[in-house]
Amino acid sequence: MQSKSTAITIGMKTDHEKGFTLIELMVTVSVLAIVLGVGVPGFQELIQNNRMAISVNDLVTDLNLTRSEAIKRGSSVTLCRRNAAGTACDTSANWLAGWIIFVDPDGDGMVDAGEQIIRVREAVKGLTSLNFSRTRVTFGAQGFSQGFNGTITFCDSRGAAKAKGRVLSNTGRLREASAGDALTCS
Repeated sequence: MQSKSTAITIGMKTDHEKGFTLIELMVTVSVLAIVLGVGVPGFQELIQNNRMAISVNDLVTDLNLTRSEAIKRGSSVTLCRRNAAGTACDTSANWLAGWIIFVDPDGDGMVDAGEQIIRVREAVKGLTSLNFSRTRVTFGAQGFSQGFNGTITFCDSRGAAKAKGRVLSNTGRLREASAGDALTCS
């Protein structure tokens, strides 16, 4: 019979031991805490930037669709703030509540009997305000938005410093707001 020698080792593994030492575990947890502390705030900003971009792209896409449909149909087409049901315009609603696009041959900005609703956009998520001085935009058969020009401002919880804007001209052209365009969040 052989006797096994017992050696006392602190913090070191012998060949037949498996697992982690307390020191290895502490180092791993410390590194993980540092990586999370640095990475999480950056990831949150990435998520906010993506939500903002989605909101901007949704409205830009719908404005372009409205203009395109007006030209294609040879008739006025309107994009307006929607009512709760998504069946009519609501001038008292907020742009954050969503909007509708509809064929508007008489250009009155109201969904009348027989006027087709092209798209209903649900409420905007991730923004604290969506500001535009107009309650609707009507594009004529030539694609112009005469009288509906203005700056559209998109804001989230980060405020005006991170706001995005789009400027709609009377000719129906959209452009990104520049540093000279005052963007205010409310």
